[in-house]
Amino acid sequence: MSALPADETAYRLEMRDISKSYGGVRAIRHADIAIRPGTVHALVGENGAGKSTLIKIIAGAEFADAGAISFNGEPITISSTTDAIQLGVQTVYQEPQLFPELSVAENVFVGRELTRGVRVDWARQADQMHDLLATVGLPDRISTAPVGTLSIAEQQQVSIAKALAGDATVLILDEPSAILTDAEIEVLFTVIRRLTSAGVAVIYISHRLDELFRIADVVTVMRDGETITTRPIGELSVRQIAELMVGGVVSESRPQNGAATGEVVLELDGFSRTGRFDGVDLTVRSGEIVGLYGLVGSGAGDIASVIYGMDKATGGRMLVSGRPVTVRNPAQAKRLGIHLLPANRSAQGAFSFQSIALNIVVGELGLLSRIPGWASRRRERAIAQEFIRRLAVKTPTERQPISAMSGGNAQKVVLARQLVKRPALLVLAEPTQGVDVGAKEEIHRIISGLADEGTAVLVVTSDLGEVLRISDRILVVRAGQITAEFRPDATQVEILAAAAGADTPDADTTPAPIVIQEDQT
Repeated sequence: MSALPADETAYRLEMRDISKSYGGVRAIRHADIAIRPGTVHALVGENGAGKSTLIKIIAGAEFADAGAISFNGEPITISSTTDAIQLGVQTVYQEPQLFPELSVAENVFVGRELTRGVRVDWARQADQMHDLLATVGLPDRISTAPVGTLSIAEQQQVSIAKALAGDATVLILDEPSAILTDAEIEVLFTVIRRLTSAGVAVIYISHRLDELFRIADVVTVMRDGETITTRPIGELSVRQIAELMVGGVVSESRPQNGAATGEVVLELDGFSRTGRFDGVDLTVRSGEIVGLYGLVGSGAGDIASVIYGMDKATGGRMLVSGRPVTVRNPAQAKRLGIHLLPANRSAQGAFSFQSIALNIVVGELGLLSRIPGWASRRRERAIAQEFIRRLAVKTPTERQPISAMSGGNAQKVVLARQLVKRPALLVLAEPTQGVDVGAKEEIHRIISGLADEGTAVLVVTSDLGEVLRISDRILVVRAGQITAEFRPDATQVEILAAAAGADTPDADTTPAPIVIQEDQT
């Protein structure tokens, strides 16, 4: 572990006027960041602001098109992950990148074993493990335990120990608290403070703006691929950071439908899943679009999973059209008229090497023929062609494999599957994630059209602009609870501040007041 340099005012890592393009898309332009040793430097911005690209350049996973990088005052070039690692740049991701079957010690030293001749020097590794585990707050006995038997928080501590074994001088923590409990976050913060006191420079990426005031020294805000400002954390508030992130722009206007008057299709009453969300109350009416907005790790996505039966509720009630139900699996959810567009299209939604037609009809194969075991290809093509037309899917033929399509068109195909049999309730998890602006607008048009036809729609998203554009009501989820409700004439700043942990609204009169529930910690 590195000690502070003689000149404590020097930057450990400095990046100036960095830019990076992918084809014709400018991911970042004129981005600057300078990190001092022994400090926690927060990096924040909305999705698509350029944070991930900048971090990839620091870690050597991407190469900057332009700009200058210096390390301890000396100009350098980072052209590969090997270059970054040799400088001591280490990254710990939100999901631990570990081998569950291997022991803690094996994970920490994998690929860089300490050897004596041609054999692993187990005694020397054990000595180093003792020091590393002490630094991250883990007991010695855990060294031989399989990583898969540890909690997520302990696995994250192991990931940090692994980074330190690589002589970390700059430690990048990417959304480290998103999947941790409050108690586990405190342990993480203790470890971070221990590292900075030894001179490690920490880059801390988080959407939870409130926690920055407990751990960060400095914050850099990015927007639209540019560095907006770098300020000491003490000069800002949660609301001010939110304003910088979104530019203080009021959300786009959209036609308002007024209060929904259709029947209640979905009602959750004290709905809970232990460790994920607690005491959730919400209703979605026929013809209404309700936005469930939360930052990474808020629990919003978990609510969608339990509604659809992918996970089980551990408390509260769920009613569908006024009737109490217990949804044990997705098949039962579909029988109740609940359809889900999953957030992870590639892993949960698409059969990549199968045709568009099969991807559309695969959930309703019973509609293809009246004879069990037989499927009508003609009927399959007819259904596929109808949805290709309705959803404006760009493809030369329904026989094209979905893997050959753009992200937006593939997403429309997966959405089409949910509409072959009209749902009573359509749950959309991150419906426009990974699609371009044009496809996003088309998908929003489709969603609005479904609501106009009487479908109850629950949109679960971490896209702030999206939830404002298409929702009739917006519910904010933070730390597993619904903490505020807004009308769609609220501002981006108000909603982001509520999601990120602003304790109270500003003392002004707005058309959409924030109602914040105090944390129970």
